[in-house]
Amino acid sequence: MAKQSIGIGSSANDGTGDPLRTAFDKINDNFTELYGATAEANDLIEDSTPQLGGDLDVNGRRITSARSNEDIILLPNGTGGVIASALRIAGTTISSDDSSSVNINEGLIVDGTASVSGAVTMASTLAVTGVATFTATPVFSSDLTLSDDLSLLSDGATITFGANSEIQLTHVHDVGVLLTETGGGAPTLTFRDSDLAISSSADGQLDIDADTEVEITATTIDVNGNLDVSGTVVGASTISAGTAFVPDAADGAALGTTSLEFSDLFLADSSVINFGADQDTTLTHTDGTGLTLNSTNKLCFNDTSQFIQGSSATVLSLGATDEIDLTATAIDVNGTMDVSGTLTTAAITASGVATFNSTVAFNGAVGIGDLNILADGTFTTDTNGDFVVDPAGTGAIVLTGPITATGTQTTTGQLNVDNLRLDGNTISAPSSGGITLTPAAGQNVAVSGTNVNFTADEANFTLCEATTLRTNALQNDTSDGNLAISTQGTGAVTVASQLTLTGSFLPAIHTFTATDAVTIAEHAGRTLLLGEVGGNAAVTLTLPAATGSGAVYKFIVSVTNTSNYKIQVADASDTIDGIMLYLDEDGTAVTAFPTVAASDTITLNGGTTGGIVGDYLELIDIATDQYHVRGVMRVAAGANPATPFTAAVS
Repeated sequence: MAKQSIGIGSSANDGTGDPLRTAFDKINDNFTELYGATAEANDLIEDSTPQLGGDLDVNGRRITSARSNEDIILLPNGTGGVIASALRIAGTTISSDDSSSVNINEGLIVDGTASVSGAVTMASTLAVTGVATFTATPVFSSDLTLSDDLSLLSDGATITFGANSEIQLTHVHDVGVLLTETGGGAPTLTFRDSDLAISSSADGQLDIDADTEVEITATTIDVNGNLDVSGTVVGASTISAGTAFVPDAADGAALGTTSLEFSDLFLADSSVINFGADQDTTLTHTDGTGLTLNSTNKLCFNDTSQFIQGSSATVLSLGATDEIDLTATAIDVNGTMDVSGTLTTAAITASGVATFNSTVAFNGAVGIGDLNILADGTFTTDTNGDFVVDPAGTGAIVLTGPITATGTQTTTGQLNVDNLRLDGNTISAPSSGGITLTPAAGQNVAVSGTNVNFTADEANFTLCEATTLRTNALQNDTSDGNLAISTQGTGAVTVASQLTLTGSFLPAIHTFTATDAVTIAEHAGRTLLLGEVGGNAAVTLTLPAATGSGAVYKFIVSVTNTSNYKIQVADASDTIDGIMLYLDEDGTAVTAFPTVAASDTITLNGGTTGGIVGDYLELIDIATDQYHVRGVMRVAAGANPATPFTAAVS
């Protein structure tokens, strides 16, 4: 074989020379040609003289040095490089002569700093034991795993997320990190799923959302601004406030609800509970003493008529509309008890002297030794013995009031009572004068027997000095005087037979000026005027329950009221039946409005439903739960009549 020369190019590193593989192939061929294929020819290191000059020798596929622990240096001249196949080593640079990349198919360990000026594409894992510095933005096409810390050393460093990098996490120097959405939306940090999130829905607002619960665990949770809670605050322990708990508006919130109540309330010494928009009422604690209600304010029960009040600096007042009930085993009064009204008790035990400055009425029994005075006025003893009234000396038993005896009374001899004598079966007046029978208040004089004969002249009886009962007449003997027949309370005067009036009958007039209750005793049969003084205040009149009494209630409007006269039944059981006539003064037409089955209220508004001066209506109690109505109303020009009937009583 002819000698093969290695092409070295026209100049150093001009790329025209033989590749490193070709050059070494020529060298191998020359050596093979020169030495043959013997083992001795392939193991030149055994030659006494190194075949590459100096201390370098060739041993098989190895270039070796005869110098222990020294480097083998391949040093091209000038800018030339060392080429192994297509891999070029020029100085500290490794490049490829046949492609744009250099493949390292085994693990790469860089013990110093690795500086990469171009792009780094990795199909597997990059392991960095030191610091990795990127002078440009790194792009990872797959997951990035760090086995240790990640440090972003630049102020304002940003981590972006998404194909269009719309979500950014930016470092703010000496502050923290900022989460933003480049499109101006609400950046959100979620946990587990989208229902658990921290976001900012608007500038100045941070939102923490959870589909079930947000749990904040700390020794102390400090809220420096206003806490707006639209739901329920559930405290497992104590809620402490550094200042005050206040609602978001005056009279704007309650403590607890009708179904969720607080338990105990603890207040400090000298604490004050303030009531009212201007705190006019206070309740103050006094250590070791109690609670003080300020000024003359009242502690009321049911309504303002039942109260406890410090009416002055030294007087405690208890007020009630009807009764103050003190219930105890014993009621101890250590001072003087001044009772200006009636004192009603079950039993009174006095350890000293009880002094009564006025009349004492005992509604129960009074025990004085063996003597008992019962509530009905009966005197009894604890034994079967006689009841003896025995004045001492010349004293007498003086009875200045009426005497009622329910048992048999035995009087030996004549009984003289003032100017009246009872002797046998005769009651007479020993001296001149008449005999007057005067029962107790509310009581009657009863004369019983088969025949009662009055034989006095003309059989005249004088009643209340000026009234005489004659044979067939009850007359007033006072000239031009009135004769009044009346009853007590709700009692009525009843005429059992035909009543003939030969003179005139004048019903009394009553004027309603404000809301009131209509009663049989006070208003039935009278002329009732609707006369609210100003003509601009609502007046509601409530009828008594309909019973079929026949009572007639006649109403006449004496003052026009633009704020309504309202006449209504007592309850939902009562109704009104009948018709009202209306004169429309525009065309002088008459319109009739009947009631319906449920009508129970009549409203006169001073306009469309009548109620101007002179209007009239009448109601009659005709049956249980039923009134009859009739009336005539006017509607002034400019308005059209409307029904006055409604079903408004529930």
